[in-house]
Amino acid sequence: MAVTEKARLVPGVTASARAELPSRFGNFDVVGFTTTNGDEFAAVVKGDVDGKAGVPVRLHSECFTGDVMGSLKCDCRDQLEAALNFLGRSERGVVVYLRQEGRGIGLVNKVRAYALQDQGMDTVQANEALGFEDDLRRYDEAAEAVKALGIESVVLMTNNPKKIEGLRRAGVAVVGTLPVRTPPNKHNAFYLETKKEKSGHLL
Repeated sequence: MAVTEKARLVPGVTASARAELPSRFGNFDVVGFTTTNGDEFAAVVKGDVDGKAGVPVRLHSECFTGDVMGSLKCDCRDQLEAALNFLGRSERGVVVYLRQEGRGIGLVNKVRAYALQDQGMDTVQANEALGFEDDLRRYDEAAEAVKALGIESVVLMTNNPKKIEGLRRAGVAVVGTLPVRTPPNKHNAFYLETKKEKSGHLL
């Protein structure tokens, strides 16, 4: 879909704006999406993905502490940069950036969870202590964004089986996966082990 092409509509999500985005990872387009309830999120797109099969796609949940501030407590920024570096070298691909901070519990509650982790809890225990499930994220809107971009099928860049299940449940053909594995550090090793043992991540 060209920058000037009319936005494609799908139920619940509209591709409302598109522009070129040169970046340190390569030349992309950025696509802004709006939902029927007024929420906004975006994707970066490398190359021509309209009508294409087997497109590498990364669903990345917003992480203020990691993506923006460079926190060492998680691997979010490492995974995002690994995905963008990969797509920068590829013919085509997409990163959908979802506004689902703290696995869906929001930024302030995520900071509260961090405080509980400082006291010895793991990420799952901290969320549960605050009255939340381990992971509240949904992938319906991400699926609609993939459809809005005209993608026929995806190779999902993930370690998380729930993302595969979520996309398939929403009608997106997932024909393969690419792991996004980054080296641990002393601050996130326990976090990564918890993701593997309790959340089923393929690490």
